[in-house]
Amino acid sequence: MESTLHTRQKLDETDLAIIGRVEEDFDVSLETLADELDLSKSAVHYRLNKLKDSGVIKGVSADVDPLAFGLEMVAITDVSVTHESGYSENIGEELNELAGVERVYYTMGDVDFVVVSRVQTRDQLNDLIDQIVALEGVNETSSKFVMQEFDADSSLVSNLTDEARQAVLDASKR
Repeated sequence: MESTLHTRQKLDETDLAIIGRVEEDFDVSLETLADELDLSKSAVHYRLNKLKDSGVIKGVSADVDPLAFGLEMVAITDVSVTHESGYSENIGEELNELAGVERVYYTMGDVDFVVVSRVQTRDQLNDLIDQIVALEGVNETSSKFVMQEFDADSSLVSNLTDEARQAVLDASKR
């Protein structure tokens, strides 16, 4: 399992501006970034590579509309499991590998995992739930069905609170 402790990277306002802009449009050109940030293309290129090499930017991808694939059913499934050594890593990875699963969260509270899945039909969802229940260590599931999705701004930088933004910048000064 990956370590949950991450070293904070030293970021400044320019780094945050670059990250925010790339989050808005993964296909933005170096020239456009350089013009918008009043930097040279080589400075933008250097900073982007530094952000990628340090793992701050893990990749750039297209925002694909799941509805274009008929993936209209979204379910949020609470999964309770048997607590044995290594269960969170093992079961979490197994859940994440199931076709139709978008996200898996290991949680504290009444349930152990929250699984967000997206499928085309109720039959596909039933099959997926059957696969979850069949995993060794899974005791119980409870699913909720999403009736309507609201588009949210999923970009990290634009969703930082003022306090969080300042903490990122302050950490870079140390």
